[in-house]
Amino acid sequence: MADIKYTVFIYSIFREVMYHISKAGVWPPIYLPLYLERISAGFPSPAQDYVEQRLDLNKLCVKRPAATYFVRVSGDSMIEVGIYPDDLLVVDRSVKEKAGDIVIASLNGEFTVKVLETDPIRLVPQNHNYQPILIAEADDFEIFGVVTSVVRSIKRR
Repeated sequence: MADIKYTVFIYSIFREVMYHISKAGVWPPIYLPLYLERISAGFPSPAQDYVEQRLDLNKLCVKRPAATYFVRVSGDSMIEVGIYPDDLLVVDRSVKEKAGDIVIASLNGEFTVKVLETDPIRLVPQNHNYQPILIAEADDFEIFGVVTSVVRSIKRR
């Protein structure tokens, strides 16, 4: 019974966090437990019953609220860096882009998320099924921010 209550509690916190993420502007802190013990992805390890500290997901994901926005991903051109369709990207417009950053860019009126290369300037997908996009001088090209975090919902099958 305790497992069910804990699951319901975590789900309600997740819904509240996603609600605040979807709103524009400055978000109130939501402090969630961050456990000291790491979770084993191999063999199970004994659970620890204490909290190391409280963690605010806004502080973790949003460094500059006034310059931050969220965008949902469609397409699979970035799957080799762990960005999948329906992921929510946290984008900071105040970060100056540099080579190797994952950026949100507009190219001739179309938005895309790609890795930026600067010599020559090109947008590089992270899926071997796609080719890099060389930016020509005549192109209408603009960077709209640097991706700083990815929010993904794990769905049950």
